[in-house]
Amino acid sequence: MIDLNRLQKSSGILGNSEKIREVLEMIVQVGSVDISVLVTGESGTGKEIVAKALHKVSRRSNESLVTVNCGAIPEGIIESELFGHRKGAFTGAGDDRKGYFETAHKGTIFLDEIGETPLSTQVKLLRVLENGEFMRVGDSKTLYSDVRVIAATNKDLGELVQKGKFRQDLYYRLKSVTINVPALRHRIEDMSLLVERFALEFTRTNDIPYRGFMPDAIRIMKQYGWPGNVRELKHFVERILVLEKGERITESMVERQLDFPGQHTTPNPHLPVLIDQSPERAERELMLRQLFLLRQDVESIKHILGGSGASFGEQIPFLPHGKDVIPSPMKIDEDSPHFIRNDALGDMTLEELEEEAICRTLKFYNNNRRAAAKSLGMSERTLYRKINDYGIERKIKR
Repeated sequence: MIDLNRLQKSSGILGNSEKIREVLEMIVQVGSVDISVLVTGESGTGKEIVAKALHKVSRRSNESLVTVNCGAIPEGIIESELFGHRKGAFTGAGDDRKGYFETAHKGTIFLDEIGETPLSTQVKLLRVLENGEFMRVGDSKTLYSDVRVIAATNKDLGELVQKGKFRQDLYYRLKSVTINVPALRHRIEDMSLLVERFALEFTRTNDIPYRGFMPDAIRIMKQYGWPGNVRELKHFVERILVLEKGERITESMVERQLDFPGQHTTPNPHLPVLIDQSPERAERELMLRQLFLLRQDVESIKHILGGSGASFGEQIPFLPHGKDVIPSPMKIDEDSPHFIRNDALGDMTLEELEEEAICRTLKFYNNNRRAAAKSLGMSERTLYRKINDYGIERKIKR
């Protein structure tokens, strides 16, 4: 039985998450069995690494692994590339040529992006999978190749079958053993390990000083969606290490370099809060905004009742037309029975409100940050960061 830790080190499959352990266990189970395997997953998840690991633990590990990117070969020549051709089979075919299946004889062939292959080619692929037989382009002689096939795709082959773009018989032949490589957002607990490995490899190779990533920098990176998955993360780590010139990577550096969705777009006014922020902050701002709206409604009702002599038991059909019920400016009023003055709503951002709340809470507790953080319902680390972001310490000293 192959040891999972040893397999992980030899294959380069990084991660301690449950989903990665499942992938490794599948590789161990089917690696030594001479059967075709379909590797699925989004672009950039590392499907080729899984294919290499399957070959490494197979009985064919001493033979060659031939990798073919089916999506990068033009439709007109893909059969020639896969199965070879005879001299004179088409214009430019000056000599006999072996195809990838002949080259991979006794070894493994990895067909990446198999969903891109034309339907006519899929028929011949099925024949190779079934009995190992194929013919070169322009030849009538049947050849035989003893090869193990590992295919990969980032598309839903079942959906392609429904649309008539992929052969059903080939699909069922391939999917008998399927290994799904998880997206990075589904194994976010592996982020620190991946970042550390990519950073060490890159800095050692390029002789760049490496001082590490701050915990808050990793936290911000975990909030990003990573549509390009592990490939995108690797390139991001390399880019930020070059641009920040050997400095220890901080939260602000990551935010400056990482392009969060919606960061450069106009906010949608119909949404209750901005979406280009962390879920925790969005939730907090949504709750505050709903509280403000509720208090606006209460003050509007009081204002109307006070002016018309109506009681709470009477029905109010509508607000007076053109009545401005949200004056400005907005400030926290210590002497007011309300948390925010009624004439202040609508003219102050939530950041300003948070800054003032932190300032006054610190003053109330004589700058005892632990007590202030507990009163504000946040961690001391978060409070320290916000004090630094807002420049509150300078204001308190003044």
